[in-house]
Amino acid sequence: MSSFFRHEPENGRFVLPMDEGRVFADYTRETDTLLITHVEADPKLRGTGAADRFMRELVGHARQEGLKLRPLCSYAAAWMTRHPDESKDVLGTGF
Repeated sequence: MSSFFRHEPENGRFVLPMDEGRVFADYTRETDTLLITHVEADPKLRGTGAADRFMRELVGHARQEGLKLRPLCSYAAAWMTRHPDESKDVLGTGF
């Protein structure tokens, strides 16, 4: 995982700062599952692959921490659908 990717549990957020802005995800937690409610990239980062990089970091974090992800955000859900081999082991039930 990137040394820049950070968890802000007090804000219910994960953040990946980059030169041109940041990508973040808001979440709520239910026991060992993180409900990903919103993923957003700053406008300058859109279309650059930054959100993809962020999602890979988020999946890696979930795997390392023994957590599951349930994507409620349409971007997170689409990303996990497009990348099943990279995310199926952390996909929470109910998706």
